[in-house]
Amino acid sequence: MRRLALAGLLAAVALPAAAQVQAPDATPAATLPRVALDTTAGRIVIELETVKAPITAANFLRYVDQKKLDGIVFYRDVKVGDRFGFVQFGTDGDAKRTLPPIKHEPTTFTGLHHTDGTISVARLGLGTARGDFTISVGDQTASLDAGHGLPEDGQGYAAFGHVVEGMDTVVKILDAPVSPTATRRGAFKGQVPVAPVTVLTARRVAAPE
Repeated sequence: MRRLALAGLLAAVALPAAAQVQAPDATPAATLPRVALDTTAGRIVIELETVKAPITAANFLRYVDQKKLDGIVFYRDVKVGDRFGFVQFGTDGDAKRTLPPIKHEPTTFTGLHHTDGTISVARLGLGTARGDFTISVGDQTASLDAGHGLPEDGQGYAAFGHVVEGMDTVVKILDAPVSPTATRRGAFKGQVPVAPVTVLTARRVAAPE
């Protein structure tokens, strides 16, 4: 039940319909790019699946390379249970930071899954994903992957990478106190952090040798 509730909560995010993309062949992990989010709560390093989810990963890298994530906050904490939920960050409707929407890459084509530490792009309808992202805490494949009927189109959310360093920071963000009354643009009541964590910089970093 908590997984269904979580998927319903996540459906209330992001921003026309698009064709789906066949997943390419796998590539060695060492060739995949990494991005470090240096935040006021600590560092989070994410490895991006640029081969399996090329459209969605490239979208995230555009935000990074154009420095559109510098100064944004983790504005949503959805804690369904102990070490289970998701945190959300991104442009949150800021027109100056937000790039055009992208095509949807469902997990049934990419082969990726919403396991612990997976980063996804938030959306409403197919092809509406832009500059808002979630990081899963706990295994959420049964609710956020494609094929489970949530959102209503059954195409799930587009996973495109995973945390390789700093999962403790993600959990810290999830566990932070939330306001019972505050909202973000009229949404997410009961999920808005009292003291949102800020992304100081988002930059590409080299993988360790």
